[in-house]
Amino acid sequence: MLYVVGTPIGNLSDITLRALEVLKSVDLIAAEDTRHSGMLLKHFEIKKPLLSYHEHNEAMRAAQLIERIAAGANVGLITDAGMPGFSDPGARLIRECIKRDLPFTIVPGPSSLLTALLGSGFSMEKFCFRGFLPVKSGRRERELQAAVKYDETTIFFESPHRLAKTLSACINIMPGRQLCVARELTKKFEEFRRGTASELLAHYEGHPAKGEIVLIVGGSTAPKGCQNNCGFAA
Repeated sequence: MLYVVGTPIGNLSDITLRALEVLKSVDLIAAEDTRHSGMLLKHFEIKKPLLSYHEHNEAMRAAQLIERIAAGANVGLITDAGMPGFSDPGARLIRECIKRDLPFTIVPGPSSLLTALLGSGFSMEKFCFRGFLPVKSGRRERELQAAVKYDETTIFFESPHRLAKTLSACINIMPGRQLCVARELTKKFEEFRRGTASELLAHYEGHPAKGEIVLIVGGSTAPKGCQNNCGFAA
């Protein structure tokens, strides 16, 4: 069987008991970054063979792992943080299991997507996840322009190195729309900072962002206020 296992997005205490049981029981673990995942497994005293499984070798590795599963092996699939398949490798292997009628199961775990959405305070009745914002400015602006048309909350992943450029684009595209920058989720310096694009840019120009970034764009009815409210998690 293939076990798709969610892992902590920051705080190691967020790993589930089931995830630990599965990772201890499988025959091998496919990981996006074996060095990064090796530290996670070492922390929980789990010793298993590790196989790299990332965007550059996903097709080849998927074929290899499918044959291992078909031969009776139990394979665990993890990513650097969170759920495999969400802007990380994993979906191809699941689809191959479906195609070959091989058993698989999902072991739920922490999600930066849902954590950021909840912490934003924006509407959760309807939301749209659009993955990482494009690197090229033209494509990025088109994605942001599309978000303005949505009534629902829109969620993007973004690099801290490009956050200022994205906020600058938002000033022109959605000057009055409420945004939330969620970063360092579940870690010591966790932050949910809300405001308009100009307010957020003014802050991050003086305090450059670090860590993983989730950018939430409020829908047309997003509530105002609490613009500088920050939450912290030990």
